[in-house]
Amino acid sequence: MSNENIKILVVDDEAPIRDVLSASLKDEAYNVETAEDGLSGLEKMASFEPSVVLLDIWMPGDVDGLEVLKRAKARYQNTDFIIMSGHGTIETAVKATKLGAFDFVEKPLSMEKINILINNILLLQKERSQSAQLLNHLRQSIAMVSGSAIMSDVKSQLATLAQGKDHLLVTGAKGTGRRLSAHNLHYLGPRASRNFVEVNSEAIPATLVESKLFGYVSGFYPGGKNENGAIMDAIDGTLFIQEVAGLPLETQEKLARFIATGEFKTLGSDIAEKSNAKVIFSTSKDLEALKNEGQFDPVLFEVLSKMEKVVLPKLSERKDDIPMLFDYFSNTFIKHSGIAKKQISEKALEDLKTYDWPGQVRELKNFVERLYILTPEDEIDSADLRYAGLDVTASSGSRSLNFRQARAAFERQFLIDKIAENNGNISKTAESIGLERSYLHRKIRTYQIETKN
Repeated sequence: MSNENIKILVVDDEAPIRDVLSASLKDEAYNVETAEDGLSGLEKMASFEPSVVLLDIWMPGDVDGLEVLKRAKARYQNTDFIIMSGHGTIETAVKATKLGAFDFVEKPLSMEKINILINNILLLQKERSQSAQLLNHLRQSIAMVSGSAIMSDVKSQLATLAQGKDHLLVTGAKGTGRRLSAHNLHYLGPRASRNFVEVNSEAIPATLVESKLFGYVSGFYPGGKNENGAIMDAIDGTLFIQEVAGLPLETQEKLARFIATGEFKTLGSDIAEKSNAKVIFSTSKDLEALKNEGQFDPVLFEVLSKMEKVVLPKLSERKDDIPMLFDYFSNTFIKHSGIAKKQISEKALEDLKTYDWPGQVRELKNFVERLYILTPEDEIDSADLRYAGLDVTASSGSRSLNFRQARAAFERQFLIDKIAENNGNISKTAESIGLERSYLHRKIRTYQIETKN
């Protein structure tokens, strides 16, 4: 951005200072305007929308520089202020800084210092703008794709809970989007610019998970140095603990104490430390049943039972979302693979909705990717679903086939479809699927497939 696009407002009741500052800044090619008192300064901010305001702190009238700063910071969050004073004190500088001033300079003014401060502000504003763009992109990338009423309720709940500081519990089957929900709870809230730290109990050996959470001091492990744990890394931010039931019982007890007190001890230390991390727990298991079996800490269970709970529905409970999810996963896959977009027939979409999706949304995502790889045509139909391994004709009760039975069922249906495509011509069918004609005949007899010939 060139300087002529950068707007700077000078607010000072002394005309000579306004004139000198304005002329010097215009020499640097900045777009500069001036105001002679606090009220006109506020009015000029509304119309001019400056990036930087040079604001005199001592001005006549009821609206001095501090009052201008107080009012303006509440309205113009993208504007930064440099306070100027010929009678500066440390107390005044501290007060101005607390009200949101970027810095405080004393008169007589040094243009060298003014220019350095403006450059620092512009660099900071550029970083803020880039961070805001990144955050907006991130928020779009974690959007929960749905149009069903049940998911609208979930999204509304997540948006509300994201604003609070309270610890939360997210429950749901694996693949329903517990991790995505945790991202929403973090990045849609005031902690979005802070750390989001994840600990997956199923991905860390039980002997190391406690040190991962709480950290350890030098000497606790042979040759080990001081190491912060996830709780400390997530200070002012969010800690997401996946599958809380997978944590060792002793670790569960320590977590319960941390949730109750906000304090914890690093391994090897007797000093209590504090962290205000917002903790989001997730589970796909029945914690009450595990507690009754002695496999889950009863104190932590009571702590979790008092938390706000987000319950994620199974995909079978939100089947109206399947067409939208299919389109979303298709667009995501073609963006990264370079494969052209494929259309899907209405019948194939309906077939997708008849399947129970025991692997939930994650299974659908993986299936869409496999379908794109295995389907050579521009349109996906029901036969393509079966070819990619989805038995849309099977009832829920018959899906307990073993691998050999499932493969046989798929082969039979595949041959039926291909023979129909070739109008019952066995020779053409054999050629199209790359089999010897005699071998195809044996398969037809084995599977007792009826043919026209």
